[in-house]
Amino acid sequence: MSIAAPDLGIEFDDNLLVPLLYGERDLHLNHIERQLGVELVPRGNKLAISGSASAVEVAHLVLTILWDRLKHGHEVDIAAIDAALRFAQSERDDKNLSFWREEAGFRTRKRRIAARSGTQALYIKAMREHELVFGIGPAGTGKTYLAVAAAVDLLMTGRVERIILSRPAVEAGERLGFLPGDLREKVDPYLRPLFDALNDMLPGDQIAKRMSSGEIEVAPLAFMRGRTLARAFVILDEAQNTTPMQMKMFLTRLGEGSRMVVTGDPSQVDLAPQTKSGLVDALEAIDGVDGVSVVRFGEKDVVRHPLVAKIVGAYEARDQKAGK
Repeated sequence: MSIAAPDLGIEFDDNLLVPLLYGERDLHLNHIERQLGVELVPRGNKLAISGSASAVEVAHLVLTILWDRLKHGHEVDIAAIDAALRFAQSERDDKNLSFWREEAGFRTRKRRIAARSGTQALYIKAMREHELVFGIGPAGTGKTYLAVAAAVDLLMTGRVERIILSRPAVEAGERLGFLPGDLREKVDPYLRPLFDALNDMLPGDQIAKRMSSGEIEVAPLAFMRGRTLARAFVILDEAQNTTPMQMKMFLTRLGEGSRMVVTGDPSQVDLAPQTKSGLVDALEAIDGVDGVSVVRFGEKDVVRHPLVAKIVGAYEARDQKAGK
């Protein structure tokens, strides 16, 4: 791709890909215009950009990201454009952040899963380079989904021998025995998000086969006590609902050749009043420990429906105003 004037326009070097970039009836260009408040005027393989200096800079980055994506054989749709917008905003804020240029993602049996924000790219990088990673932030930022994708990727390539997915069953507390059904029926509601992520990455028969063989295990946190988890990828989801004792127990299960990812949102604690969150306690305890990575997500990283990001932002603004 050659650039005629970086702040005014772009000239693309493959006429076959240009319609895929612009979208049917310029749908993709219209979406970028609405999101950034710029004007994009296509003239064949040339595209003029006008607007405020900052918006033009971001639009130029977005189009560069999308063009790079097309050149690598990946499709461009509205989801990809929204991801490019997040990446471009992140790179504009931090000139050292250019992970979108790398293969920031995982391949599973069903699909390729790529980072959709700068923080997600940092999170993926952290999971590749560290044995213990904390993913902290609000709902909808992809913390658990990407952790499961990393686990599946390592299992498929033989770098770990099994995946262990866990969650605290806070609402059931010590009353699991009084719930109707067998153990699987008792804990399924708490573990369902982990099953949903697995089903998005592996065929159903593969999941059933690997669960039967023990290669994939989904269990409540209480089942981790007394175990040493070697050559495994271990994920603890909703970790804000652990007690300090439970969290210490879990973290000390890490065995030889294993990786561990802990995800949670400290603002969504469901523990009894006056009970300190094990996640908050752990973040204080491991601060500065070599080999541990903490990745913090924010409102701008929410990749669900756009309204979710606005809701998260509204709650954060309310809490800050109240001094929480």
